[in-house]
Amino acid sequence: MTIAPRRSWRWRALLIALALLLAVLATFWTAIRGYATTGASYGARVACSCRFVGGRELSDCRKDFEPGMELVSLSEDAEAKSVTARFALLFSQTATYRKGPGCVLEPWKK
Repeated sequence: MTIAPRRSWRWRALLIALALLLAVLATFWTAIRGYATTGASYGARVACSCRFVGGRELSDCRKDFEPGMELVSLSEDAEAKSVTARFALLFSQTATYRKGPGCVLEPWKK
Protein backbone atom coordinates (compact mmCIF):
# COMPACT_ATOMS: atom_id res chain seq x y z
CA MET A 1 0.00 0.00 0.00
CA THR A 2 2.98 2.35 0.12
CA ILE A 3 3.24 2.36 -3.68
CA ALA A 4 0.09 4.39 -4.24
CA PRO A 5 1.20 7.41 -2.14
CA ARG A 6 4.55 7.51 -3.93
CA ARG A 7 2.89 7.55 -7.34
CA SER A 8 0.47 10.20 -6.17
CA TRP A 9 3.36 12.33 -4.89
CA ARG A 10 5.27 12.00 -8.17
CA TRP A 11 2.24 13.02 -10.22
CA ARG A 12 1.68 16.05 -8.00
CA ALA A 13 5.33 17.06 -8.30
CA LEU A 14 5.16 16.66 -12.08
CA LEU A 15 2.00 18.77 -12.29
CA ILE A 16 3.51 21.48 -10.08
CA ALA A 17 6.67 21.56 -12.22
CA LEU A 18 4.58 21.77 -15.39
CA ALA A 19 2.47 24.60 -13.94
CA LEU A 20 5.63 26.51 -12.97
CA LEU A 21 7.08 26.04 -16.45
CA LEU A 22 3.89 27.34 -18.05
CA ALA A 23 3.85 30.32 -15.69
CA VAL A 24 7.44 31.20 -16.58
CA LEU A 25 6.70 30.89 -20.30
CA ALA A 26 3.59 33.06 -19.98
CA THR A 27 5.50 35.68 -18.00
CA PHE A 28 8.43 35.92 -20.39
CA TRP A 29 6.70 35.07 -23.70
CA THR A 30 7.01 38.60 -25.11
CA ALA A 31 10.74 38.69 -24.39
CA ILE A 32 11.26 35.15 -25.74
CA ARG A 33 9.38 36.04 -28.92
CA GLY A 34 11.43 39.22 -29.33
CA TYR A 35 14.76 37.46 -28.93
CA ALA A 36 13.69 34.62 -31.23
CA THR A 37 12.49 37.00 -33.96
CA THR A 38 15.67 39.05 -33.66
CA GLY A 39 17.80 35.89 -33.89
CA ALA A 40 15.92 34.68 -36.95
CA SER A 41 16.24 38.13 -38.56
CA TYR A 42 19.97 38.25 -37.89
CA GLY A 43 20.40 34.74 -39.28
CA ALA A 44 18.41 35.50 -42.44
CA ARG A 45 20.27 38.74 -43.13
CA VAL A 46 23.75 37.33 -42.51
CA ALA A 47 23.09 34.12 -44.49
CA CYS A 48 21.51 36.01 -47.40
CA SER A 49 24.53 38.32 -47.64
CA CYS A 50 26.90 35.41 -47.34
CA ARG A 51 25.07 33.43 -50.03
CA PHE A 52 24.09 36.03 -52.62
CA VAL A 53 26.65 38.79 -52.07
CA GLY A 54 29.61 36.64 -51.00
CA GLY A 55 28.75 33.74 -53.32
CA ARG A 56 29.38 31.08 -50.65
CA GLU A 57 27.35 27.92 -50.12
CA LEU A 58 24.54 28.20 -47.57
CA SER A 59 26.06 25.46 -45.42
CA ASP A 60 29.29 27.49 -45.19
CA CYS A 61 27.38 30.60 -44.06
CA ARG A 62 26.69 29.11 -40.63
CA LYS A 63 30.32 29.90 -39.80
CA ASP A 64 29.35 33.57 -39.69
CA PHE A 65 26.77 33.07 -36.93
CA GLU A 66 27.40 34.17 -33.37
CA PRO A 67 27.78 31.49 -30.69
CA GLY A 68 24.44 30.34 -29.33
CA MET A 69 22.61 30.37 -32.66
CA GLU A 70 22.49 26.59 -33.02
CA LEU A 71 18.66 26.58 -32.97
CA VAL A 72 18.48 28.76 -36.08
CA SER A 73 17.94 26.72 -39.25
CA LEU A 74 18.35 28.05 -42.78
CA SER A 75 16.62 27.40 -46.08
CA GLU A 76 17.25 28.98 -49.47
CA ASP A 77 15.02 29.92 -52.39
CA ALA A 78 17.54 30.29 -55.21
CA GLU A 79 14.95 31.54 -57.70
CA ALA A 80 13.77 34.36 -55.42
CA LYS A 81 17.33 34.92 -54.13
CA SER A 82 16.13 34.72 -50.54
CA VAL A 83 17.10 32.96 -47.35
CA THR A 84 14.67 32.08 -44.59
CA ALA A 85 15.91 31.55 -41.05
CA ARG A 86 13.77 29.73 -38.49
CA PHE A 87 14.31 29.76 -34.76
CA ALA A 88 13.24 26.49 -33.13
CA LEU A 89 10.52 26.00 -35.76
CA LEU A 90 8.44 28.76 -34.13
CA PHE A 91 9.66 32.04 -35.56
CA SER A 92 10.94 32.76 -39.05
CA GLN A 93 12.28 35.67 -41.03
CA THR A 94 13.24 36.01 -44.69
CA ALA A 95 15.86 38.22 -46.30
CA THR A 96 15.81 38.76 -50.07
CA TYR A 97 18.68 39.95 -52.23
CA ARG A 98 17.96 43.05 -54.29
CA LYS A 99 20.42 44.68 -56.63
CA GLY A 100 21.56 47.91 -55.06
CA PRO A 101 20.54 47.67 -51.39
CA GLY A 102 21.66 44.04 -51.07
CA CYS A 103 19.82 41.71 -48.70
CA VAL A 104 16.69 43.24 -47.22
CA LEU A 105 14.54 41.74 -44.48
CA GLU A 106 10.83 41.37 -44.91
CA PRO A 107 8.86 43.56 -42.48
CA TRP A 108 8.22 41.95 -39.08
CA LYS A 109 4.78 40.55 -38.54
CA LYS A 110 3.28 41.54 -35.22
